[in-house]
Amino acid sequence: MVVKYGKIPEEEQHEQLPGIDFSLPEDHPDTLAGLAAGKGRPLEVRAGGTMWTIRPWRGSVYPEKAPQRTWPVHYGQAFGTIELNATHYRIHPAERMAQWAAAMPEDFRFCPKFPAIITHYRRFNDCAGPTDDFIAGLDALGKKRGPAFIQLPPHFSPKHADRLLAYLKTWPRSFEAAIEFRHPGWFAPEPEFAHAVESVWQAMLEWGIGAVLSDTALRRDALHMRMTAPFLLLRFGGYEGHASDERRLKDWCRRIKAWQAKGLQSVDLLVHQPDSIKTPDTCRLFSELAKSELGAEVRSPAPVLF
Repeated sequence: MVVKYGKIPEEEQHEQLPGIDFSLPEDHPDTLAGLAAGKGRPLEVRAGGTMWTIRPWRGSVYPEKAPQRTWPVHYGQAFGTIELNATHYRIHPAERMAQWAAAMPEDFRFCPKFPAIITHYRRFNDCAGPTDDFIAGLDALGKKRGPAFIQLPPHFSPKHADRLLAYLKTWPRSFEAAIEFRHPGWFAPEPEFAHAVESVWQAMLEWGIGAVLSDTALRRDALHMRMTAPFLLLRFGGYEGHASDERRLKDWCRRIKAWQAKGLQSVDLLVHQPDSIKTPDTCRLFSELAKSELGAEVRSPAPVLF
């Protein structure tokens, strides 16, 4: 069995979950500066999953007999965002990206993951061609393009900071981007790499490149609370309706409200549940909490009545 990043194996959840400290850390000192650029703009809050090809959603999120080619349309009617993992595994042509965008409502936003050929295989070396092709696809999303994000491999440590910086320097600023760090050294660097790590974080702040926040049980260090741009990409690892999910989402609504006052302009809650089965329930719960805690309307699937 493959255990996903930071997740507790299913057979160990009953024993381990009660002992996890899910409380949110204090803000990093740079967060105030990172959010400031968004001041004066209304807050947009969205929630969604990681894909729309979820067969068990038939009869609930999707009509029972809806053909698969129509699932993107139904997904867009039920959710406001998506972590577009499809772009990680291949670079899709601009025509395909435009088709996906056309299926979605005007207020929908895609959060595409950078292609693995850039981040994992070439590791930011000799990536001009794939990057240009990826940008062409992003451009085809038009106004429905949200922040794209780089998911660094777990073994991509701060010793490669110069390579990452060189790549980020060439990224066009008109395309919002964010980085998900996974190697522990980006959060607690060894002394010899401390300067390199700080150089990356400060460049992100200067260039308006965001930092993904991953809320997952076994990697609380990844919840760095260091906002370098006024948009939040929150990858939320849920546990199929465990009581901790609701407590965590409520805490997030309160933190979002505090960040809104400092300039936060958008939130994309990207829900990760086992096999995505409970993703609609999690988004529905977040929608209810966001309305009561933030006064925000967040699109989510209608409840299924039996």
